[in-house]
Amino acid sequence: MSKVLILAGGMGKRLRPYTEEKPKPLVEVGDLPIIEWQILHMKNMGYRDFVVLAGYKWEKLIERLGSGQKLGVKIAYVVEEEPLGTGGAIKNAEQLVVNEEYFIVLNGDIITNIDVKPLVNKILRKKDILAGIALVPLRSPYGVIEIDENDTVRRFVEKPTLNYWINAGIYVFRPEILEYLPHRGDIEKKVFPRLSEEGRIIGHKYVNVFWRSIDTVKDIEEATNQLNKLEWSKKLIEERYK
Repeated sequence: MSKVLILAGGMGKRLRPYTEEKPKPLVEVGDLPIIEWQILHMKNMGYRDFVVLAGYKWEKLIERLGSGQKLGVKIAYVVEEEPLGTGGAIKNAEQLVVNEEYFIVLNGDIITNIDVKPLVNKILRKKDILAGIALVPLRSPYGVIEIDENDTVRRFVEKPTLNYWINAGIYVFRPEILEYLPHRGDIEKKVFPRLSEEGRIIGHKYVNVFWRSIDTVKDIEEATNQLNKLEWSKKLIEERYK
């Protein structure tokens, strides 16, 4: 089974004070740090080999996760001495993935129960495709109000799903993508537009899944409330502490 890379180098400024003493992936949401939600979920899908792409307060990640033995996985670390962007961080780990059939990359600030295998299978069926992106519906950050032709309020809808698709921060790459990656810069700005022009990047739509990006303190509170209601999250917690 291929490697899973986790982008864990960000400072998480919008999550202060939680990130003053720890990197963003170690911020606890519910009963687990973000990165442990990710590792345990990917482990349940058969992935056991992880690479943490660390930067800000990297030593805290090693202190918490170690070799991965306590989580039943293997964890290696690639530390950037200065911020390299998402593309540079992946490029920095080139020697660990260059010989893989494919590898998975996760943004270090998401919690989700997305099954990555349909995206993997789609990539493997198309030899000319170098990258795949998991897509989720855009959720409005605001509640909306529906009114009729007489301006009478008919319904309040709390944070509805909109008819657009967004990047879920989960990628499947063939190692050939390494040739496209900059030594410094973000894949979203420097790599994906080029692959799109060449027709070498695809997406896979996921509906009826749990997906949250943890960007603000409010996100922590909302995600915790949601996770407390899910059987999926309860099983992961039981597995972590059994």
